[in-house]
Amino acid sequence: MEPHPLRLLRNLGRSREIAAVLLNHGFGDVIARLGVQGFWQRWWCWLRRRQAPPTQQITVYERVRLSLEALGPTFIKFGQVMSTRPDLMPAEMIRELQKLQESVPPFRSEDAIAQVEQELGHPVRELFARFDHDPLAAGSLAQVHRAWHHNGTPLAIKIRRPSAVRDIERDLSLMQELSHLLERHVPESRVFDPTGLVNHFARSVRRELNFAREGRTMQEFARLFRDDSSLYVPQVFEELTTEAVLTMEYVEGLRVDQAFDPAQWPCQPADVAIRGARIFMKMAFEFGVFHGDPHPGNIRIRTDGGICLLDYGMVGMLDDATREQLIDLFVSVAQKDVDTLVDVVLLLGQPYREVDRPLLKIDLRDFVANYYGLELERLQVGSMLSDFVAILGQHGIRCPGSLTLLIRALVTLEGIGRGLDPSFNLAGHLQPFVERLVKERYEPVNLAASMFRRSKAMWQLAEQLPGHISETLRKLSQDELEVHLEHRGLDKFTVELERASNRLAVGIVMSAMILASALLIRSATNSLWLTLPLYLVSSLLGMWLIYGIFRSGRL
Repeated sequence: MEPHPLRLLRNLGRSREIAAVLLNHGFGDVIARLGVQGFWQRWWCWLRRRQAPPTQQITVYERVRLSLEALGPTFIKFGQVMSTRPDLMPAEMIRELQKLQESVPPFRSEDAIAQVEQELGHPVRELFARFDHDPLAAGSLAQVHRAWHHNGTPLAIKIRRPSAVRDIERDLSLMQELSHLLERHVPESRVFDPTGLVNHFARSVRRELNFAREGRTMQEFARLFRDDSSLYVPQVFEELTTEAVLTMEYVEGLRVDQAFDPAQWPCQPADVAIRGARIFMKMAFEFGVFHGDPHPGNIRIRTDGGICLLDYGMVGMLDDATREQLIDLFVSVAQKDVDTLVDVVLLLGQPYREVDRPLLKIDLRDFVANYYGLELERLQVGSMLSDFVAILGQHGIRCPGSLTLLIRALVTLEGIGRGLDPSFNLAGHLQPFVERLVKERYEPVNLAASMFRRSKAMWQLAEQLPGHISETLRKLSQDELEVHLEHRGLDKFTVELERASNRLAVGIVMSAMILASALLIRSATNSLWLTLPLYLVSSLLGMWLIYGIFRSGRL
């Protein structure tokens, strides 16, 4: 999407607010480089005069976090998404962004009831046996109310904020424009891929806004774990669910980070850590779909010792191709095959600049040496994955979104597990699933299926090849064959060449006018009323040309 200044003008009030926040947090130079102050030239100087002086010396990463917090829920969520991209963000930035917390007051209960009645088409008293007006929790996108079904089932109703879609779409539009401006006018920002981050965030937050989608996701997880009692998924009431309202079963349980009390906990914390790790590994490596935000607030321990996961708005997917690449990654590390590891990394990641392959090989060799042969009890999966992603970031290689979400979830899961049991070791629970994947790959049935798929693809290529060759020869014989070349970096050269040509033309005309008017004045004719103004205009034009050359810095 190309940048368009009308986005800034269409949301002028919010644009001014963003500019003011950035200015007051020490990013006035960025605003100036973006060139957007021209839209608001009248108030720009006034705003500069009102700029709040910094009260203390803080780092640029702290200023970024404070700016996002000041800009509100959409930008806070954006910062939380950026904190999951260690392949793009420096470690100091990640640590600051992880401090972002939403603090959003609940909206009025009357508005919540009106939203439910509008979406479901009936009064609340008809829809539910009882509806609690006081919200249980509130977030930037929605708030949750308790209710009771007519059959007595306790319910949790997730209601989208009435202005959520409008506010988020407005901010997304502005964020997309700002990301384009950053890439165009602040070249050093391209290493963070501002446009890619905004697009990734836009897809994520729009999925979270669709509660009907979240309900279907919950039903899919319930189907996958229908024979596994270790995970309990709340029941979704489809007839009471829309894109803006999600009605599900209310689940009683303890928070996983609640202080251990033998009188309240139905099992030992160590058992909960083991059970949670196995559930997540089964999701990711067996089913290929996993909960993308397993923080303590989304985990409940039921009275029977089972685990209940809440909030399925963020879900990661591991397709067959990604899982195959992960297997290659694990196998190459286990065998200390650094050459294959380099190939897998370049295939798995997305380089955004030229990769120095020999240097990447050296860094990966050091990485393997650090973790190869390490006792399982001493291996920290979170630290290992963070080091791996840091290497990718240093070499300009972006992780796929699904893999980044998986790494973040594994790091979070390891932290929760160690909080429950200091001796918890995630690697010990990851190993059996990786070994099973490797074993399944080399089973005769799977090898035969893989060979069949590849043979089928080769056969289709062989069938299509004669037609492609015939079409190419036909176009060549009829002079219809076209070769399209893309000239990169010539736009700037063309602009500079056009500017130089214009200056040369102005200089020649100006010189001719000065010379002609000077000769006419020297001849002492009676036409001074014409020649003198012509001489003055030519002189002013010459001074303007010289001033423009000096201002451009290219004498």
